[in-house]
Amino acid sequence: MSVVSIGSKSPAGGSLDPSEPPGTRFAPPARERIEAPPGEPRRIGYLYILPAFAFFGVFVLFPMGHSLWLSFTNWDGLTPAKWIGLGNYRGLVSDPEVRAAFGHALVLVVFYSFIPVTIGLLLAASLSRMRVRGMTFFRTVLFLPQVIAMVVVGVIWRWMYTPLGSVNALLRAVGLGSLQKVWLGDFRWTLPALGLVGTWVAFGLTMVLFLAGVQKIPTSLYDAARVDGAGPVREFFAVTLPGLRNEVVVALTLTILAALRSFDLIWVTTKGGPGNSSSVPALILYERAFVTNQVGSAAAIGMSLTLVCFIVVFLVTRLGERRST
Repeated sequence: MSVVSIGSKSPAGGSLDPSEPPGTRFAPPARERIEAPPGEPRRIGYLYILPAFAFFGVFVLFPMGHSLWLSFTNWDGLTPAKWIGLGNYRGLVSDPEVRAAFGHALVLVVFYSFIPVTIGLLLAASLSRMRVRGMTFFRTVLFLPQVIAMVVVGVIWRWMYTPLGSVNALLRAVGLGSLQKVWLGDFRWTLPALGLVGTWVAFGLTMVLFLAGVQKIPTSLYDAARVDGAGPVREFFAVTLPGLRNEVVVALTLTILAALRSFDLIWVTTKGGPGNSSSVPALILYERAFVTNQVGSAAAIGMSLTLVCFIVVFLVTRLGERRST
């Protein structure tokens, strides 16, 4: 049997000397002690997000909860609110004006989102096969509509769509004078005319996103595709589109939400007219809340629009995640 002498060191690094205090025996070296990570215990970590969460709760969650409660009431903004349950929501389903407004919003989704995203993808695919001088200037010019307030954009295009405006003048100049119209006064063409404005504004955003995304795709992938004999179409679907998956998800989310929430452009140009041919949910919400004093119905429209936006974001995000697996 081996005997350990007094004052020798234990394998753990502590001392076996009985003259030392008990708390120092078998103490691991300082370098072997494991320090707790920042934010431990977990309740300490919650303190870091408490200010931001409090701000979010006061200015987002509380107003949303109050709007949800108002959507179950009949309130004119002055007298006490009367609880009516799902009455406002049943009224929205049966109201042709509201149904038409949501239908118009879906039409705007095509112009605000699908067309700009398609044009941006085609441009990105073209630039992936060539290099263009002055690309910085090109991107800056196309992105300018994004930095201009939508109210200003609406005023400018309202002037351009007048009978003597630049749109009809251009049609006359190219020999298409027979196509001249009172664009914002025609029941059939008002909504597409406003949608083209949305296309003009949103295209700059999608273009910048996709051009930035193309630059991060390794050129070796394009070289390999061309060695395999891939043409432009196959190269687009095999290399460019998968490489821009995240950018497409972001672009679709931002542009679809912009179409569903559109208000300022419609208000400045047509106020929903002629008739209700260009009405949108946000415009109906405004009129019922501040003009006809149907606050409960307006809150129901707002909550319905919020639900639609949430579903759109969820579906687009899930689509992007599924393609990534």
